[in-house]
Amino acid sequence: MTSPQPPRDSTDKPWRSEGAPPTPPQKRPGGGTPTPPRGGWLRLVLTALVVFLLANLVLNFFGGGGGSTSITYTEFTNQLNAGHVSEIYAKGDTIQGKLKEAQPKPNNGKGSYTHFTTQRPTFADDSLWSTLTKQGVVVDAEPVVQERSFLSNLLLSLAPMLLLIGLWLLIARRMGGAAMGGLRRAAPKPVQPELAANRTTFADVAGIDEVKAELTEIVDFLKNPERYRRLGAKMPRGVLLAGPPGTGKTLLARAVAGEADVPFFSASASEFIEMIVGVGASRVRELFTEARKMAPSIIFIDEIDTIGRARGSGSGMGGHDEREQTLNQILTEMDGFSGSEGVVVLAATNRADVLDPALLRPGRFDRTVQVSPPDRTGREQILQIHTRDKPLADNVDLHQVAKSTPGMTGADLANLANEAALLAVKRNQQALDARDFSDALEKVQLGAERSVVIPDADRRKTAYHESGHALLGMLQPGADPVRKITIVPRGRALGVTLSTPETDRYSYTEEYLRGRIIGALGGMAAEQVVYGEITTGAESDLEQVSNIARGMAGRWGMSERVGRLTAIPGDGQSPYGLAAAPATLDAVDGEARRIVAECYAEACRKLAENRERLDALVEALMEHETLDEELAYKVAGVPRTP
Repeated sequence: MTSPQPPRDSTDKPWRSEGAPPTPPQKRPGGGTPTPPRGGWLRLVLTALVVFLLANLVLNFFGGGGGSTSITYTEFTNQLNAGHVSEIYAKGDTIQGKLKEAQPKPNNGKGSYTHFTTQRPTFADDSLWSTLTKQGVVVDAEPVVQERSFLSNLLLSLAPMLLLIGLWLLIARRMGGAAMGGLRRAAPKPVQPELAANRTTFADVAGIDEVKAELTEIVDFLKNPERYRRLGAKMPRGVLLAGPPGTGKTLLARAVAGEADVPFFSASASEFIEMIVGVGASRVRELFTEARKMAPSIIFIDEIDTIGRARGSGSGMGGHDEREQTLNQILTEMDGFSGSEGVVVLAATNRADVLDPALLRPGRFDRTVQVSPPDRTGREQILQIHTRDKPLADNVDLHQVAKSTPGMTGADLANLANEAALLAVKRNQQALDARDFSDALEKVQLGAERSVVIPDADRRKTAYHESGHALLGMLQPGADPVRKITIVPRGRALGVTLSTPETDRYSYTEEYLRGRIIGALGGMAAEQVVYGEITTGAESDLEQVSNIARGMAGRWGMSERVGRLTAIPGDGQSPYGLAAAPATLDAVDGEARRIVAECYAEACRKLAENRERLDALVEALMEHETLDEELAYKVAGVPRTP
């Protein structure tokens, strides 16, 4: 549950402020208050038009009297004999001239002409000079049609480029001058006073009580600093919130500021970085300056791993690249010569392992708070928060919904409640009922249903595949209970078997992991037992099997041959990296193959022994397409044990 944030007024201010007092408007040097520009783009277009017209006028001014019309020598002779030519200028065989009055263009051309140009043929043997003298034509020594001067030609060639440069400078000034390195600063947008009443507090945060307990100390310090100063205790400089995406790290930071009722400045780390080196560092300085003015206050930097990665790893372009300068400025502001008295820095990341050690030392981020996905009780509390503004029917049991959503984060549960509300609207209901939550959970976990026409033979193969998964999940001791089986295409899959644990699990035994592998191989094993062949439908199953088997052999010490050591990194990198010697990696691969082969043989054996139960599940799926938990166990004839 989040409250609205004020928008940013300037791109040079990449942070949002909340709970800060309104900033008085700045005065102009000559008095008066500046008014915000209106119609900026319209004025920009009008300015460009004026510049274009002025350039045109200048070119025409320097361009002389305009152009002349090219005519034939025959036309010139006719006009001369008719007494229409007033003056001419000749250079070689080229003749330029001017008529006494405008004459229509020859050959039925449109318009008329006064100035003309013609070419006298070299074989012409006429008495041109005597005719000119007879008609009283003035023969000039200077051209009748003046050519453009050097200045006008130069201006004509440079005008488009000058116009583009002028427009670019104007746009750069409009956009704040960042592209020109000017980096003009504008005052941050003042926060409206009414926002203080809508601020996020700990009442809006649920499911992570142990994290709230750690952050309560900071809230108390901000509210009652004298209690701590009496005993010589110092305020923590920084708190790093680390955890998977969607666990509520940003919400926690805003709740701390709202609970302490102090100004809150929030920004994403990526918003500090620009192409121009030094921009990010200057923005960090300005952010801390603004926060110190309103101390005590809180600065929150989201996704700090964007700029806080370990230096010297070769990811940058050198020792003075923009990311490192921004990081250095943050380090200096948090615990450098300037200090940040009265300012607590909160940061969030889901990659705490890649952060620079200088960030995590005492005096900067003094403590790291791990924000984990909520347990069942926490999920129920989160669902209560996200459904408090939604009407619920009497048959909705949030405890049961929380029980069926292990591993979901706060963001996942918020999305689940929203999907249920969307389904209720689509069904024209007045309140959300249990069916809406059930269907929304299926959509979130399994994907949306697809309208695909599948031949009966392929539907039966899919039914055997999903029944193999389900039956082995029912028969394997300690396996997660089967909640639903369906052969309705969802997402990318032609069928889905959903299994979730009764309670949240925090550690896994070797027996449980082997059961997971056997269950995942159940679809392929069923195809092998029934049809004697396998299909491509087991691709995602094999990916899951490979990850579990390699983890057992190379990460969790469940192989006697490899031993009790970690040979594969647990950060999602390639298992064939340089974490161990090649011989050790070969041993891990061999042990993973052995584990999978044993589990596959066990899956085929169990399905062959329980062929009647497998066929019964397939027939029920062909008839109903979807089986819920109770019906699936009943059809398979397997007792449901807690």
